[in-house]
Amino acid sequence: MARTRRPSLTPDEARQLHYDALVIDAQQPVVTSGMLFTGRMRTALGQLAAAGLSQYEAEPFMAAMAAREIQTSDAARAAYLDVWRRSGVTVACGTYSPGLGRVRPSQDFERAVEALSWAHAIVEALGGDLILIRTAADIERAHRDNKHGVILDFQNTTAFWDDLDRVEQFRNLGVRMVQLTYNLRNLVGDGCTEAYQGGLSYFGREVVQRLNAARVLVDVSHCSERVGRDALALSTTPIVVSHSSSKAVCDHDRGKTDDFAKAVADGGGFFGVVIVPGFITESPEATLEDFARHVEHLIDVCGIDHVGIGTDKGGPGPATDSLIEYPATMPQQHPGDFNWFGFRQEHRLTPEHHLVGYQNFADWPNLTMTLASRGMTEGELRKVLGLNFLRVFRQSIG
Repeated sequence: MARTRRPSLTPDEARQLHYDALVIDAQQPVVTSGMLFTGRMRTALGQLAAAGLSQYEAEPFMAAMAAREIQTSDAARAAYLDVWRRSGVTVACGTYSPGLGRVRPSQDFERAVEALSWAHAIVEALGGDLILIRTAADIERAHRDNKHGVILDFQNTTAFWDDLDRVEQFRNLGVRMVQLTYNLRNLVGDGCTEAYQGGLSYFGREVVQRLNAARVLVDVSHCSERVGRDALALSTTPIVVSHSSSKAVCDHDRGKTDDFAKAVADGGGFFGVVIVPGFITESPEATLEDFARHVEHLIDVCGIDHVGIGTDKGGPGPATDSLIEYPATMPQQHPGDFNWFGFRQEHRLTPEHHLVGYQNFADWPNLTMTLASRGMTEGELRKVLGLNFLRVFRQSIG
């Protein structure tokens, strides 16, 4: 993609465009569970820490309390919606399969149902200011009416366990995008940080077919590349990489090769770019220029109609951290617990890796302004910000 490097929009014009455009964050995991931290939540978290709980054990308590705060407090509702307002994001995909290292896979069904219930409660409590997105028309309605929307997604298939009927059951509960594997192996196939990089199992093939039949987006962001290629060959609708990076720009297990990214685009799919610092640069200090380089490279590889943004980052930490401030004395998990998360030291998710220019979800406009400053036109920006994801969502889901 030829670009002049000369900004086509002034900073003020870029900011105004951001707030006018359809903006979709293709992966904002904590959009309902981690975008609120009230005084009562802080007190409760201190009590959980004093009781010896780990962060992973405390997370469901915090998610439930956030929902109850929004249900019962005008101030909490206002604070939550203010983060959305400042972000300028129309729709965000939130994760409701907790099996991302927080719990054993055998516990994921129950926890997923619980997480979905709190998301529905928040949508109901906000009285129309937050819309549950089920169709492309819902996305367009949220934009037209100046509301916000949440797409319920899973970043793992462990909540299905060995029951294919759960695909349809969770679809009925509002889930519209499912990632086939997280970092490690499950019944469907291998993840991108697993010891071996196999493809879809026979069960996994059935899962893809069930997702297609239920009109649920197939996501391969954390999957091994072979799982991704198997899904691409099998799926009857375009697949998505909701949140990843380019291995060619910065080598990382979570990134995708150019060949695979192009194959996704050739199949009509979508590639969302993350802003997780350790994924986009080897340097401890990442900048939004690093993020922009991934976007530009993937546009060169995939074409302007197939690239978007899935930040995978809600708060100030190195990964998907929320606005909830866990005490420094509170361990992520207890010593001796198996690391179901699947990220290790070499994956650069340690505290020294940080991002300049984005502290939390409210800083989302800085992404648009950075891309505009590097020469992206208004038409290109509108596609990357939201229209590309809307297209694949409409084609796959309706």
